[in-house]
Amino acid sequence: LPGSIGVWMIAPFYAPAVATLLLTVGSVAGAYGAYRLSASIGERWKPGPLTLKVMGTFEKRGDLMTQCALRLLPGFPHSVINFAAGLSRLPIKTYLIAATLGLSAKWLVYSSAIYGALEAIEEENPLQLDVIMPLIILAVLLLMGAWFRRRYDTTRKC
Repeated sequence: LPGSIGVWMIAPFYAPAVATLLLTVGSVAGAYGAYRLSASIGERWKPGPLTLKVMGTFEKRGDLMTQCALRLLPGFPHSVINFAAGLSRLPIKTYLIAATLGLSAKWLVYSSAIYGALEAIEEENPLQLDVIMPLIILAVLLLMGAWFRRRYDTTRKC
């Protein structure tokens, strides 16, 4: 399942640590499959503009931290990252470590926010620091993701 569906099927029902583990395992397995598929298709596939842009980024900076940063951005399509990485033939070990680190951090924030919000509603006490903090982090990530996506779209048009 896509992560956006999976998170709503898992995060409300499991503690954040368990939900993070389940979501990360599923996401990294999917990322590995997409990497292998795109690497095997290679030059026979014509990537779209955003994938080409990400491939350009990976050519300049395909390091662990750049890959993690892209994974953390909400709204940035992971399929683009996966296919760009496979087409660019990034080292698989670094790619899988980055996918695991980036996705686990992202899923931990999402799972904590969802689970904490539901618990707070049940307890009728929504103004707890452990409930509000993941939501603040999520809001910051969303703003960063929107800014980064606008930046990518702007440079793509040039």
